[in-house]
Amino acid sequence: MSENSENKEKKQKLHRTSIGGQAVMEGVMMMGPNLIATSVRKSDGEIVTDIKPVGAAVKSKILRLPIIRGCVNFFRSMVIGVQSLMFSAQFFDDEEAPADAEPSKIDKWLEEHVGDEKAVQIAIYIAVVLSLALSVGLFMILPNLVVSAIKAFGIESAVVLNLCEGVIRIVIFLAYLLLVSMTKDIKRVFMYHGAEHKSIHCYEKGEELTVENVRAQSRLHPRCGTSFLLIVVVISIIAFSFLSWEVAWYARVGMRLLLLPVVAGVSYEILKLVGRHDNAFTKVVRKPGLWLQYITTREPDDSQIEVAVTSLKAVIPENKDEDKW
Repeated sequence: MSENSENKEKKQKLHRTSIGGQAVMEGVMMMGPNLIATSVRKSDGEIVTDIKPVGAAVKSKILRLPIIRGCVNFFRSMVIGVQSLMFSAQFFDDEEAPADAEPSKIDKWLEEHVGDEKAVQIAIYIAVVLSLALSVGLFMILPNLVVSAIKAFGIESAVVLNLCEGVIRIVIFLAYLLLVSMTKDIKRVFMYHGAEHKSIHCYEKGEELTVENVRAQSRLHPRCGTSFLLIVVVISIIAFSFLSWEVAWYARVGMRLLLLPVVAGVSYEILKLVGRHDNAFTKVVRKPGLWLQYITTREPDDSQIEVAVTSLKAVIPENKDEDKW
């Protein structure tokens, strides 16, 4: 058999999965077609796993239509991400808190008026809203205000102004990633991010999910959330280039917010396209996202790989057709 035939056969055997995840504090969250699992290694070495169903709404035919599914997945991923982070944080918060520490007034009020479970749900959605507000401020309002200052020097072309805004947005995005990657805790999270990618690569190749097999895989993956965010930034530059600058700054930001769901939806479809096919075009499109993952992933150790494998195994369906990308 020729080398080309062997490579073609390997590509045909590759099982591109829709299973994806997120690194959390000392752990990994994996989301499959039916289940969501978050595995965390506690300070005593034990791995604990929280498993819950994905929910019936996700299986709705309407919510799975092109463009719409991208908008839904964007918000849903944020909610599930915060839930997973809160699950992982509870083990380390409990260890760091003094034994005789009393709950805060806010905690007491929430417990008395809404109950523990509802309080957690409220906290999750508040965290998501705050994250969105921070993202809007950092990646929409700030670049728009900076370009407004540039406009004051006599530049009137909407194309030039929108291009400047897009460049500033990319610079802020890259600077943010580089800055957070320098902190000790985030470095650990990025190692778990690498473990997540490696374990999924191993599963897609049909190899046994062992630490040895997973360790040999690449830490870069074409269907990563980092790649998605970069696509969102690029598509937003194209979409926003048609918007007028002859209105107040808050109206400009408002128009961009209205377009954001469409941008997220289109970006998701592009991610699906480049993740599903291997050709000259998709390889070029996915390259910048893979390069960016050199910042957002790091090589994991064996204990971190073990956590990622535990989480992945918990969400793999019996029928592999269910998790096809």
